[in-house]
Amino acid sequence: MKHSTWSAIRIGLFVIAGAMAGAMPAAAQAQAPAQRQGPPSVNGLWEQVDDDGRVGGWFHIYERDGFFEGKIVKTFPKPGDPVNPICTRCPGDQKGQPSLGLTLIKGMQRKGLSFTNGSIMDPRDGNVYNARMDMTPDGQRLMVRGYLGIEMFGQTQTWRRLPDSAMAEVKPANGAAPAPAPRPNAPPKGTQAPRQ
Repeated sequence: MKHSTWSAIRIGLFVIAGAMAGAMPAAAQAQAPAQRQGPPSVNGLWEQVDDDGRVGGWFHIYERDGFFEGKIVKTFPKPGDPVNPICTRCPGDQKGQPSLGLTLIKGMQRKGLSFTNGSIMDPRDGNVYNARMDMTPDGQRLMVRGYLGIEMFGQTQTWRRLPDSAMAEVKPANGAAPAPAPRPNAPPKGTQAPRQ
């Protein structure tokens, strides 16, 4: 009786192990799309908040030629401050340009959730700093650090991702209202819709 009990247990374990082995590939396949997806994209609209908790601006971060850049696309000036000041101290071709629309983040290279080897410019004084960005695994927060030479000598701000719908609030840098999105099945401009 002892021998048959152990045989039954052993057979039961083999049956369970076989069932689990059959279920494992299915479970692995169910998780595979999430694993293949990789880290979240940094592309999109980000809200920069000052140390005092006041929103300073919105940045559009995007990939260009394998590097990541960020333009300031909306500002929230304090009362009495100019709405779109001219960057009189900016280096190069950005000197004398309105701050709104300037590319302030340049040359960032992605490595997982980190972006390094780039720079960030302060449009208030034209100073350019080394930069690093680190995104949270959920893709909702971005720690942006500007520093001089060594990362230890710098400042970090935590930016938060804005929903894609916030892009509708962004006006082109020239101040013109953004073009309305085309309606589905709308006739081409200059033609009339067929009457029904």
